[in-house]
Amino acid sequence: MAAAGAFDEIWGHGGPERPRAEFAALSQWLVDTEAAELQRRQQSAEAAFRQLGITFAVYGDSDAAERIIPFDIVPRVFLAGEWQRLSEGLVQRVEAINAFLEDIYGERRILKEGIIPPELIYLNDQFRAEVDGVRPPHGVWAHICGIDLVRTGPDQFYVLEDNARTPSGVSYMLENREAMIRLCPELFRDFRVAPVDSYPDMLLWTMQSVAPGNNPRPVCVVLTPGHFNSAYYEHSFLADSMGVELVEAADLVVDDDVVWMQTIAGRVKVDVIYRRIDDDFLDPLVFRPDSMLGVPGIMAAYRAGNVAILNAPGNGIADDKAIYSYMPEIVRFYSGGEAKLPNVETYRCREPQALKYVLDNLADLVVKLVDGSGGYGMLVGPTATKAQIEEFRAALIAEPHRYIAQPTLALSTVPTLVEQGLAPRHVDFRPFVLTGSDGVRVAPGGLTRVALREGSLVVNSSQGGGTKDSFVLLDDGA
Repeated sequence: MAAAGAFDEIWGHGGPERPRAEFAALSQWLVDTEAAELQRRQQSAEAAFRQLGITFAVYGDSDAAERIIPFDIVPRVFLAGEWQRLSEGLVQRVEAINAFLEDIYGERRILKEGIIPPELIYLNDQFRAEVDGVRPPHGVWAHICGIDLVRTGPDQFYVLEDNARTPSGVSYMLENREAMIRLCPELFRDFRVAPVDSYPDMLLWTMQSVAPGNNPRPVCVVLTPGHFNSAYYEHSFLADSMGVELVEAADLVVDDDVVWMQTIAGRVKVDVIYRRIDDDFLDPLVFRPDSMLGVPGIMAAYRAGNVAILNAPGNGIADDKAIYSYMPEIVRFYSGGEAKLPNVETYRCREPQALKYVLDNLADLVVKLVDGSGGYGMLVGPTATKAQIEEFRAALIAEPHRYIAQPTLALSTVPTLVEQGLAPRHVDFRPFVLTGSDGVRVAPGGLTRVALREGSLVVNSSQGGGTKDSFVLLDDGA
């Protein structure tokens, strides 16, 4: 069962007997393919993922510290027209995020004109005074964004949150597609599906395009905190797919504000670093002095303009959920137009009237930490216990500025293979948006996350959710 009244993207509101007209062929495929065969294909995909080592750590779960990402064989499908509208909204939003970051660490026009309260910036842990006044190579801050979307109806898409620090999940998008092509080739004969296998090339081009100087063959690397990180598989996968080195802190050294990679053949100058390490751990000389994951002096090289870091240090301020609540105003301020992708209605608990409303309606709301991620530090009111609600009530009263709240949406569903057969399960979607020196590109697909537990709205992989392949159709005639 899904939430009452939830819109199913394949079946609409009519169920499997009366699917949406555009998806009649896909619904028929589900009818014609026996449940046992679907289960066999799904098990084959999971066996392949296990062999490849496609794992994700579920922190706090002692029984599944490293586990296979659950995969569902039924694809999620976007019509060409839907995707066109989504892409336009994503480009507009990411351009605004880049303009916001450039402004916040530069002239601060948006503060001077009173659009955002200054304390939301200056008192925010994610605002990095260490990069104030520093301009990244080519003026690009948010090179790789994962913009989380939810859907509530045929043409009703909302941005749930912006991920502009180190968004993960793209390797699962690519591996899910590989599995679907191998296990369900008939779907790619019946539907014209946009390929996603060019993403590593898009990412490498993005990295090369923002290299400082005029080096025609810049050296690019992926910086990982190491194999204990929950997304280490992805770091390794992307480096291998792009044909660049995967490095840890010990592999890099900074000399005279230049970053060098130590190899068996000697030092090699590094021009671009795709870092999968949070700001706090990036440089022990600037941020946390106890960090063993960062590179001493890397920020000096960055300030000197000798290396590009993706995503730029300081991006976390655009990730913050209190800032998210101002994104409609941010988009309007920098683009001159209304946001093509609206936010979910958001209550800023730092504001007394909003706090009162939230405290009075905790059982009906979703409450989040402004700097939280991965589904941690979150209350889903309708499924929470009385004890959990009271715990959050106390936290809100003590530190209201740390929280925002949103209504519990009837997230769309997609048919999903469960033990009993096919059943609707709630989904969200993370498309990946790349910004280089020559503009913004949206990968024609993304990561669909699915809440595998019946009735659950929590889709995060770190909270036990699964994934589906995401088809973007090249035309709407299939």
